[in-house]
Amino acid sequence: MEELGGAGSARPGRWFQFGFRFGTRTEDGLEPAALGEAGQIRRVRAAWSYAVITPAGEPLPPGPRRRAPSAATRRPPPVSALSRAHAPGPRRGCPAAPGAARASSLRLAALPAARSLSCSADLPLVPGGYVAPRPPFFTPLPDALQARQLALGHEHAVLRSAAGTVFSWGGGRHGQLGHGELESGPEPRLVEALHGILVVAVSAGGWHSTAVSETGDLYVWGWNESGQLALPSKAVDVELQVGQQQVVEDRVGGEAGFISVQALPALLDMPHGAEVSRASCGSRHTAAVTSTGELYTWGWGKYGQLGHGDTVSSDQPRRVRYFAERGLRVADVVCGPWSTYIHAVEQQHREDGGRLERKPLLRDGPR
Repeated sequence: MEELGGAGSARPGRWFQFGFRFGTRTEDGLEPAALGEAGQIRRVRAAWSYAVITPAGEPLPPGPRRRAPSAATRRPPPVSALSRAHAPGPRRGCPAAPGAARASSLRLAALPAARSLSCSADLPLVPGGYVAPRPPFFTPLPDALQARQLALGHEHAVLRSAAGTVFSWGGGRHGQLGHGELESGPEPRLVEALHGILVVAVSAGGWHSTAVSETGDLYVWGWNESGQLALPSKAVDVELQVGQQQVVEDRVGGEAGFISVQALPALLDMPHGAEVSRASCGSRHTAAVTSTGELYTWGWGKYGQLGHGDTVSSDQPRRVRYFAERGLRVADVVCGPWSTYIHAVEQQHREDGGRLERKPLLRDGPR
């Protein structure tokens, strides 16, 4: 989830990550791991097998400013081609040596340095393969759109305008565009079901989307195969039955009660009427931060990406207790496809006649 036009700034607190970590066992991702020291990281953007981390206090490297081509054509989104043959060596636009990227303030986490800087390195999830990206292309948006935020899913895009309206386009076979149908669309189209609602944030996952309103309501739509919309999921129901080795009695009133695709935005009832300030979508899971600094997660949990210390999936929002138990308030969340990154700050409370005290950022050992 990226705010257009914003460079970001250093923030107090610390980033944590739980869920899938390349090169480690699944159980290693069940416990949140701190990333760096407090205040060191400004921004995190997660991909399939790595994360891009922007250190605090370092501006993004200035790059050459190029004008869009005058005869820009509309084409499908660029797709990375996977090849199981060894790469023929560095290609145009790739760094010639690891030192070539030394000036950049961006850092790739979870991959060896040589692999993160070489275009000829193997794909971590496809042994013997490499990525051959297509050239970028320019697609102009209508001048009246005035985009403020763009969220990208696997096959679709969701845009928030300056007026707080939501547009979507791209693949729509899982209802992720929110237009009430399963058709794809090449052009930005207004999500009419959210008309009249001032939206302050949007997010796009693998094949689902979310929108947060000014009043703290959370709207969800798209694919619900793993409960990522917090709607009754057959796959989650089966997983619970297998895990408990017993039949769960009519948890959702029979198979007719399951929802696999929600093609229109649905208002999600958060536990205790909590107001949502931020939300983020993974491939098949979702996380939301409330106005009081609590974190809720739901959806696919095979790699521990829900933060509950297990690999259980859930089609209902569950509060992550880890941060509150350590005196931390969640300020931001960024979901990778199979992982979750959390920005947490110290809780503040008053003691001794109103004097403001700070709790420690981390306590030693589990509670």
